[in-house]
Amino acid sequence: MISRRHFLAAAAAGLALPRYAVARTTLPDGAVLTTVSDGSLVLPGDFIFAPMPEAELGPLLAELGVSRDRLTPECNLALLQRGDRTVLFDAGAGPDFMPTAGTLPDALDAAGIAPEAVTDVVFTHAHPDHLWGVLDDFGDPMFPEAAHHMGAAERDYWADPATVDTIGAARATFAVGAARRIDELGDRIQTFADGAEIVPGVEAVLSPGHTPGHMAFRTEGVLILGDAITNAHVALARPEWPSGSDQDQALAAETRLRLIDQVLADDLQIVGFHLPNGGMGRLERAGDGFRFLQS
Repeated sequence: MISRRHFLAAAAAGLALPRYAVARTTLPDGAVLTTVSDGSLVLPGDFIFAPMPEAELGPLLAELGVSRDRLTPECNLALLQRGDRTVLFDAGAGPDFMPTAGTLPDALDAAGIAPEAVTDVVFTHAHPDHLWGVLDDFGDPMFPEAAHHMGAAERDYWADPATVDTIGAARATFAVGAARRIDELGDRIQTFADGAEIVPGVEAVLSPGHTPGHMAFRTEGVLILGDAITNAHVALARPEWPSGSDQDQALAAETRLRLIDQVLADDLQIVGFHLPNGGMGRLERAGDGFRFLQS
């Protein structure tokens, strides 16, 4: 297994590790799961912290060493290579969302993986940093040979013309951008439901709240979380607290707790899109909450 810490140490020593690989593991069936970087986001603290109990939040953030005002979460996409399939989970932000994100094409190039070699793009949800990279600089499909897979409820929500008027002003651009890309992809998108086997050995796990039809994915002892757990600080220390990043805050908190219970009960490794140091690791109990341990 190669963690980001090992990767950086090896790079300093001049060893030939793939420079695109933020974290990597070999699964029991021989498949290789890697996280590749799409850069990072820059977010105001209130994007996550606004609905949380302020009197308890301040001391907790101080204890965790997290800024109240500004967050810079990583964007880590899971890349699964199994047999003749090269499966990318989410498509990154592309060139139009945020200047600190959208580096996936460079990461794939460094990996020696042409966009045409990606056989499947599997979406956890349709927020900009997960969907907008599906089109290139010219508005054409970034992965022209890939089947694109999105949960039916998620696709229907963002394709609905009413969503832009009901999602709230702060997320209206999310809705416009998602609808445009879903329309451009058209029948390239194959939809699925909870429990479906999306590609061989990959099972969909409904995980709503962050968005209405958010999906996680389970494969060979690993749970790919997307944004069901959006950070390794408050989302784990106090998973029951509402987060401003979630569209349905109460449902998202229920989902977090359910997934954490499942991860611990089944001793699963996790991959989180915005978790630190490549996003690959495990969870353990820590006081009244939980802690992310980097692989």
